[in-house]
Amino acid sequence: MATHHAAENEVVDLKTWANDIPTEKSKVIARIDEMEIARIVLRTGEVFPEHQVTGPVTVHCIKGETDFTSMGITQTLSPGQMLYLKPNQPHSLKAVSDSVLVLTIIFKH
Repeated sequence: MATHHAAENEVVDLKTWANDIPTEKSKVIARIDEMEIARIVLRTGEVFPEHQVTGPVTVHCIKGETDFTSMGITQTLSPGQMLYLKPNQPHSLKAVSDSVLVLTIIFKH
């Protein structure tokens, strides 16, 4: 079965996405040529190794706490907090506790 992606103008309830961490998985919420929005699920201690993307990125913490490292600085994201990065900025994540994050990437054309 194909993964459902949100349609233009479709309401996505981010609060309910964080209700069942043990069975939750990372997935793309919406994707168009210019942008991708994804839910990232990290379990306690899980590491998303250093990487970079070609467009600007926002990371919004929905649940849990995640250490976000970029430019040699580690900051802890908690629910309701977000940050953004310029294109091609190396960064990594490590879950301090079970976490749900919403990631937005803007692609340049």
